[in-house]
Amino acid sequence: MKQGRLRVLLGAAPGVGKTYAMLEEGRRLRSEGRDVVVAVVETHGRAATRAMTLGFEIVPRLRVAHRGVDLEELDLDAVLARAPQVALVDELAHTNAPGLAHEKRWRDVETLLDAGIDVISTVNIQHIESLNDVVQQITGVPQRETVPDAVLRDADQIEVVDLAPQALRDRLSAGVVYPAARIDAALSNYFRLGNLTALRELALLWLADEVDSSLQRYRTEHGIGQKWEARERVVVALTGGPEGETLLRRGSRIAARSAGGQLLAVHVTSQDGLRSGDPGALTAQRALVESLGGTFHQVVGSDIPEALVQFARASNATQLVLGVSRRSRLAALVTGAGIGATVIRESGDIDVHIVTHAAAGGRLRMRLPGVGGSLTARRRLLGAAIALAGGPLLTWLLTAFRSDESITSDVLAYQLLVVVVALVGGIWPALFAALLSGVTLDFFFVDPLYTVTVDEPLHLLALLLYIVIAVLVSIVVDQAARRSRAARRSAAESELIAGVAGEVLRGQDALQAFVTRTREAFGLTGVRVVVGERVLASDGEPADGAGAPDVSVDRVAVGERAVLELHGRTLQSSDRRLLGIIVTQLASALENADLEQTAREMAPLAAADRVRTALLAAVGHDLRRPLASATAALTGLRSSTGILTPADREELLETAETSLGQLTRLLTDLLDVSRVQAGALAVTLADVDLVDVVPAALEELEVGPSAVELDLPAELPAMRADPVLLERVLVNLLANALKHAPSASPVVVAASAFLDGVQIRVIDRGPGVPADRREDIFVPFQRLGDTDNSTGLGLGLALSKGFVEGMGGTLEYEETPGGGSTFVVALRAAAVL
Repeated sequence: MKQGRLRVLLGAAPGVGKTYAMLEEGRRLRSEGRDVVVAVVETHGRAATRAMTLGFEIVPRLRVAHRGVDLEELDLDAVLARAPQVALVDELAHTNAPGLAHEKRWRDVETLLDAGIDVISTVNIQHIESLNDVVQQITGVPQRETVPDAVLRDADQIEVVDLAPQALRDRLSAGVVYPAARIDAALSNYFRLGNLTALRELALLWLADEVDSSLQRYRTEHGIGQKWEARERVVVALTGGPEGETLLRRGSRIAARSAGGQLLAVHVTSQDGLRSGDPGALTAQRALVESLGGTFHQVVGSDIPEALVQFARASNATQLVLGVSRRSRLAALVTGAGIGATVIRESGDIDVHIVTHAAAGGRLRMRLPGVGGSLTARRRLLGAAIALAGGPLLTWLLTAFRSDESITSDVLAYQLLVVVVALVGGIWPALFAALLSGVTLDFFFVDPLYTVTVDEPLHLLALLLYIVIAVLVSIVVDQAARRSRAARRSAAESELIAGVAGEVLRGQDALQAFVTRTREAFGLTGVRVVVGERVLASDGEPADGAGAPDVSVDRVAVGERAVLELHGRTLQSSDRRLLGIIVTQLASALENADLEQTAREMAPLAAADRVRTALLAAVGHDLRRPLASATAALTGLRSSTGILTPADREELLETAETSLGQLTRLLTDLLDVSRVQAGALAVTLADVDLVDVVPAALEELEVGPSAVELDLPAELPAMRADPVLLERVLVNLLANALKHAPSASPVVVAASAFLDGVQIRVIDRGPGVPADRREDIFVPFQRLGDTDNSTGLGLGLALSKGFVEGMGGTLEYEETPGGGSTFVVALRAAAVL
């Protein structure tokens, strides 16, 4: 049987018009003579969407009873029996009611496709499995209904139904998306402009990546090796040298010439780890790449040109940017073609740009094995000493046992001396030992004795062999020394970073840990980090004007405003690599310290804003009931003159008076707390006995012993609290508990003394709060996700948390053993001042 085709309409958020677009496409297909039915469409009460369903054949839904509620689900068997050409199936990520053939609706769609039925479906970006956590970070709302990415990737067609964020908010404000009761909450939470912009970008990028992957799969399946210039992809090769920034900016300009151009930076590291650029420069260049909108990649390869070309081909690159070699022309002639020439030869249809820079064409830098930084001066001196002392000693010993047959052993002995000197001191001492050995052999052991003559060409060949052996052994020694030094350097770097990380984990300040470790690593007298005239961290004794001739001060910039001062010996060039790593880590530590300082400075403002927000929310939350009661009573009195009995009129007047009294008290309390947050009025903390506050809260709620059970120990100490605010907290928590508690199970108010505080627990046996939603219950206007605004936890919990924190306490949620919710109010005991 022919497999059906799946077409998915992808949206960034609810309300962008996915269902409407699906129905429009269904109408178009019907006009072309296709057999189209509506398998399931969720109109969400939207008149325009409901009108679009007119004229379609709608397969009746299957009714499923679940926990006393009738749910309407897609009737899979009925759609299969009807066998249309095209089925419209809304909300691909929907979770079916328990007991159906499939748990998820996308499984139903797969069954329809297997039956040869084409399906058009809809899904929002937040329901894609791989993006679920990203969307939660953006919106703060987790999604439990998801679709595996593989399901969407297997779709025959994916389209984005796009709508500008502000246009969607306008639709929401006009009541097109949600009922009026849900509009304010939706605009303030999920449908914030920043959220919608981020979700829209996420949807477009996901589809762009999917198109890119589809193109790559097509090229692979059809054996297409050459690049397709669907968009410019510019790969910039970085060596870790100073020319990196120039290359990146040039590459960015090349990528920007075409719409959708992409910038990729790559650094090739050798397999043995010995060939690597300056880590500080690479870190800075990585940051520059990201600021330019590109990505940084690091690959390992023994052949740099081959690794670069392979990476470019794998990335479907159209351009490759390289820097002009820093070697001089003479060095290039001696050592052969450079990386650029090889890349150009191997690049094929990839355009290669060779960019000049300030460091191009430097001096001739040829290093003989064993010369330079690989071997220390001490080892070279030791090798020369062995040659000077070992040569005469060996000659004395061999002369004492000389014979006509000993010439072979004599040659091998001097050869061994050359090898030993090369192993210890490198090339120059080994060459000296080779020349000295050749002359000594000719003078003491080759006829005519005690003369330096070269009558036989073989004697000259022996001397040349000594020199070749010395050079070859020196090469091995040099490579071993380089690897040893690189290993020690890497070990030192790792030890430094690990040591700092360990100290930070143990609680030490990161900045101070780096300063201390830096002084110890380089053996300096003092190290400090300075910003202007202010010392942020220091260790040791800085040479502030001491004038000691053997003490130097080296200053290295850290970020844009800080300076690392190194007091003591002058650092060698070999120390600069580790110093670069330290400077990079110090810059990160400074940035983190600045962020922490900003967070500390913002914390009081955030706390005040949180309570102020709760107070403003209370104006619409807690004032509604008394205001409505008073209004109803006065309206009844005014419209029923002459009809009401004196008793009725008295009851209405009493209701109005009570409600207005509650309204006055509540407004006064809220205004007082608002002044406290503004710093105009001190919080009235007093020693409060809980037995004096609970009855007032129960009286306001008009509940008795059958609804609320009290467990208040007689020896419970008094609390430091504002009695008015504490009463409001208890009223809100009790109202919430009474709303969710079963009628047969009373709410429990329990209290206990714990350490230096008092805990008040409001316990119910209701349905409780799911574990993944407990972070949201104290957020204003957050009712367990984007659901009906008339249900849920409301604003009382956010208001209560603000009041408790204003009194110096905490309000936390706990799960009641056996099911239900427990809210714990913790306040200081009266004895703790």
